[in-house]
Amino acid sequence: MQNGLKTAVLLGGLAGLMMLAGQLFGGSSGLTFAFIIALITVGGSYWFSDKLAIRSAKAVEVTPQEMPEYFQIMQELTTTAGLPMPRLYVSPEQQPNAFATGRNPKNAAVCVTSGLLQTLEWREIRGVLAHELAHVRNRDILTGSIAAGIATVISYAANMMLWMGMFGGNRRSNSNGNPIIAIAFAMLAPLAAGILQMAISRSREYEADRSAARMLNDGNPLADALTKLHGYSLRIPSEIPPPQASHYIVNPLNNRKVSFSNLFTTHPPAEERIRRLRSNEWM
Repeated sequence: MQNGLKTAVLLGGLAGLMMLAGQLFGGSSGLTFAFIIALITVGGSYWFSDKLAIRSAKAVEVTPQEMPEYFQIMQELTTTAGLPMPRLYVSPEQQPNAFATGRNPKNAAVCVTSGLLQTLEWREIRGVLAHELAHVRNRDILTGSIAAGIATVISYAANMMLWMGMFGGNRRSNSNGNPIIAIAFAMLAPLAAGILQMAISRSREYEADRSAARMLNDGNPLADALTKLHGYSLRIPSEIPPPQASHYIVNPLNNRKVSFSNLFTTHPPAEERIRRLRSNEWM
C-alpha cells in the first residue's frame, strides 16, 4: 500500500508537470494538446510494449518440452497468484537477468536470459519469476507506460518552449506567459520528469519484491537471486538497449554507469532490496 500510494503521488507530480508545460506552451489549448499527445503516447507504448521488449532482447519463445522446469515453476506461481499463464521466452543475453512485459495479464510475457538459466539455482529462479509475475499482477507495465508517455510529452513541450524562447524573438509561448519563466521551465522540466519517472520505477521494483516474497511466503530465494544478479551485472557487459534497461529485475547497465546520485537510477539499491527481503519487511 505504501509503495502504491507513493506511485500515485509521483504520477500526480508528472501529470502536474505536463499540465504546466501545456499551459506555458499554449494556454488552455496547449493543455488540451498535451493531454491528447500523452494519451496517444501512452496508448502506443502500452499496446506495443511486449513486441518492442521481446525484439530488443532477441528473445525466442520456448515450449514446455524445451524448458519443463521453467514452465512448471511458472504454472505453480500463476496458480498461486490466480493469473493466466504468460508466454515464456529466453534471450541469448549472457548477463543473468529477466523482465516481464505485456499490456495486461492475458497478454503477458516473461523472459529470462541464458545467463540467468546457467548461473542461478532453480529455487532462486523461482524467486525471480515470482518477481516478474508480480509486475504482471500489479500492472506495472501500464504504470511504466503512463509515466514514460507523460515524461515524453513534457520533454517535447520543454524543447519547443526552449526553441521558441531562443529563436522566437519577442514572441511568447502564450499571450499571458513570461518567456523567462518558460525558458527556465524548459530547462528544468525534463530533469524533474526524469527524476519522477525513475522514482516510480524504483517504487514498483520494491512492490514487486514484496509481492514475490508473499507469493512464495519466503523472501530468501529472491534475496539470494538478487545478490548474484547484482554481482554479475557489475562484471558482465550487456547489449540491452538503454531504453529497455528499466524493465529488467536488476539494472543491466550497472557496469557502464558512472557513479551518480540514486536520483538518476531506475532501480533501487540492490543492498536495500536484499535487506528488506531478508528482514521480513514484506510480511
